Amino acid sequence: MTALLPARSSGLVAPGPAREGVAPAGPILPSTTLVALVAHARRVPSRHREAFAAAAAELPPSDGLIVVHTCHRVEVYISPAGYGERPLPMLPAGAQVLDDAEAARHLISVACGLDSAVLGEDQILHQLRETIADRHATRPLDPLLERLFQAALHAGRLSHTWFSGSPRSLADVALDRIARRTGSLEGRTILVAGVGRMGRLAAFASARRGARVIVTNRTDERAVALAHEVGADVVPFGSTDLIRPIDGAIVALAGEWRLTDKAAAHLVDGRAVVTDMSSPPAVAAELQARLGGRYVSVDDLANSPEYEPQERLRRKIEGLVLETGRDYCRWLRSRDAVPAIHAMAESAEDHRRAELEWLIRRLPDLSADERAAVEQMSHRLVAGILHAPLAALNSDPSGELERAARDLFGL
Repeated sequence: MTALLPARSSGLVAPGPAREGVAPAGPILPSTTLVALVAHARRVPSRHREAFAAAAAELPPSDGLIVVHTCHRVEVYISPAGYGERPLPMLPAGAQVLDDAEAARHLISVACGLDSAVLGEDQILHQLRETIADRHATRPLDPLLERLFQAALHAGRLSHTWFSGSPRSLADVALDRIARRTGSLEGRTILVAGVGRMGRLAAFASARRGARVIVTNRTDERAVALAHEVGADVVPFGSTDLIRPIDGAIVALAGEWRLTDKAAAHLVDGRAVVTDMSSPPAVAAELQARLGGRYVSVDDLANSPEYEPQERLRRKIEGLVLETGRDYCRWLRSRDAVPAIHAMAESAEDHRRAELEWLIRRLPDLSADERAAVEQMSHRLVAGILHAPLAALNSDPSGELERAARDLFGL
């Protein structure tokens, strides 16, 4: 897809393939149409992603910048024309800089589920919709970014209609990691710590697999409400009630999962696999070390190769990504070509009017009807000559025709 937009240089990264580990220290120059700074769990550890997210949150508000922040990714999308020559936060090692067509393709791929740990999970679409809704509630978004996100969401909704069966979520991946050790989860006991979106998904997914579910949360009322929906038990947050035997734990919390010493010791001495879906991790580093191989981080879940999509479906989705990206880039080029189109039309009109005035001076005896016929003919002649060039400029994906038109017509 690198041919969708012309290669351009920027103050952030030289044109060419996506680069990793680049640390921008200065402003992006407006010669680049679109830039994406991507820190994903496959390349950047959670604590570094969260530090990058915190730095991005401190940037001055701008129509030309929007941040996507999920448990597996922190991505900053920039329209340099709208953002200006302001500095950006330093990128963590392993992060990528994508510009122009590659940046557009990446976001569309994310929305279509090609960049997720689970093909078919609809959480990323929900998160992108929330990102846009939150942004609309605070300040306008640069039209270039607005159009890109809407195109990505549309493609994502379409691609998800192609998925068969019940949609899987990251919670299902976490349960699969537990099932590797325990076998079938039927009749097993699963503790879910946290009742946010991922915690709810984990509780319902556990119940669907026939597991006995225990819920714990900082706010008891919310834990009781979820337990009532799922048919689960409730234990106080971090209490010694965790001494009851459990086969697995799924932790989805914003903040640290604080356990009593007795509960932590029981967890270490038991058999439970602890999958921590939080970013940054909610399980303390000391407890992670004590659990050893029975601790699974959110970054570990992002590197699950067994969830690659079927080849036929992958090709179909990649085709949708390519088509959507091309449509978006055509729209971009049409925006860039508008000044050239206007200049060409105005130049032609100036020449038509001058030639018509010259003709009227040479033929002063023309009647009013004859003059009107000659003027109509001149309009039709110019319109016919310009039709093909203007149509080509409107659908010029590379910008080469725009540059050629300016040279040929002296615009």
